[in-house]
Amino acid sequence: MFTVRIQSEDFDAAAEAAALTRGRNDVGAVVTFTGLCRKDDAQGGAPLIALTLEHYPGMAEEEIGRLVIEARDRWPLLGATVIHRFGRMVPGDNIVLVVTTSSHRTAAFEAAEFLMDWLKTRAPFWKLEEREATNSWVAAKDTDDEAAERWG
Repeated sequence: MFTVRIQSEDFDAAAEAAALTRGRNDVGAVVTFTGLCRKDDAQGGAPLIALTLEHYPGMAEEEIGRLVIEARDRWPLLGATVIHRFGRMVPGDNIVLVVTTSSHRTAAFEAAEFLMDWLKTRAPFWKLEEREATNSWVAAKDTDDEAAERWG
């Protein structure tokens, strides 16, 4: 099972992982990554009050779907779920979930890392940080681009 969802609602990472393994005895590895909204990402800056994620409906699902297909082509995955939220989130809220399953751990780990690295650079999402005195759009980070480049 391969699933991509873009939603405003929260998700349950354990339930999503369980859905990928239910009734299966060929799965030997499940890797989950949950990205959370954190309180402060700016050195010495005002604490984050909220993060609003906007996306391009239709395009976001399509692009993430392409990433999942590419991961499936590169690794022997038995399943994958990618959920990305949009809307306003406060520190501690879930933002993104990647779950990969395979017969072996290496494929599951590498595929999950590949998906997250590319989600950070290719998925059409924009982040607006809300702080005490100001709101600002988050710029792309060179470190995210460098992480994605290693996958070729």
